[in-house]
Amino acid sequence: MLNSLSANPLKTKGRLYVEFQEETSRTPFERDRDRIIHSSSFRKLKHKTQVFIESDSDYYRTRLTHSLEVAQISRSLCRAMNLNEDLGEVVSLAHDLGHPPFGHNGENALNTSMKNFGGFNHNDQTLRVITQIEKRHPEFDGLNLTWESLEGIVKHNGIMNNKIPFHINSYNKLHNLSLNKNPHLESQIAAIADDVAYNNHDIEDALRAGLINLQTLNEVMYFQEIIQELKDRYPDIEDNLLTYQMLRMSISKMIKDIIKNSNKNISQLKIKTNNDVFNQSNFLISMSDNMKIDSIKISKFLYKNVYNHPKLIKKRTNSENTILKLFEYFEKNFDKLPIDWLSRNKKQSKHRIICDYISGMTDRYASKLYRSLYE
Repeated sequence: MLNSLSANPLKTKGRLYVEFQEETSRTPFERDRDRIIHSSSFRKLKHKTQVFIESDSDYYRTRLTHSLEVAQISRSLCRAMNLNEDLGEVVSLAHDLGHPPFGHNGENALNTSMKNFGGFNHNDQTLRVITQIEKRHPEFDGLNLTWESLEGIVKHNGIMNNKIPFHINSYNKLHNLSLNKNPHLESQIAAIADDVAYNNHDIEDALRAGLINLQTLNEVMYFQEIIQELKDRYPDIEDNLLTYQMLRMSISKMIKDIIKNSNKNISQLKIKTNNDVFNQSNFLISMSDNMKIDSIKISKFLYKNVYNHPKLIKKRTNSENTILKLFEYFEKNFDKLPIDWLSRNKKQSKHRIICDYISGMTDRYASKLYRSLYE
């Protein structure tokens, strides 16, 4: 029994392209989820950076494991609020498909290379991947996802009124995604699940990498209180078990807070229909003020001690140079692109095709190609 505010797959606005009669054992949102999972772009996330570049450990998160963790948190939140779990999962699994190699540093490098040709950002590229680059049907490009999935993926970080990115702007003229309105609650949940995932799992990876330790983590009162509670309960607990239990408790606290505060928002604002959801000025799915403050402090701690750590900065500088040099090479030697990329849509500019090709690379392939070209 779903909440009346949930996205109803039986009332979907459908797909841009009409397909042959589909089987009925799965809802449209379930089929969208499966199309994402079976896409080549999703598989390649296995070898794309989350935080740690070209790590020699098998235990650090990649874009793939991060996306799976976001989907799990999203599903838990949707289930607790009686919303559509499948749509929440679709947006969560797809939200990072447009990330290039080397994470945000690869994104910065591609944006620099494309500054005179429409720019680049990973959210815009995600829509490009699922509506154009992936090819699974003889009659059209893309995965042909439902309107609800597409609008959720595009707007999971909020409405768009100004500075609409390159591909989102052009696609929206063909398939209006109501960019100036809020998305379904399930998409809002996927966005906050992303925040919960990286604020906790980046802490775990940083501990494993030795960039921080449990002592320095005491700088964050939120974690200090959880650590003290666990030590009072288990005086002899080992550090690795303490870390696991700390993050488990942290994620549970955040999820409970989100559920309580979001239901409070819906009640106080007298939200009765999906149109009420769409017309709000802010997301209804949110943390309480106190939890927002704690989350901001966690983010600041991560930026100070992890994301800007000298060990990572050097690798990031090298990775940005790799992307810049690859772009420069194909700009001068466009005919060296693989044949299937040279035969891409002739309406696309040379630079956009190069950008699509490089953004789809894995870290390891980009590094290998760079070495073969320049070393």
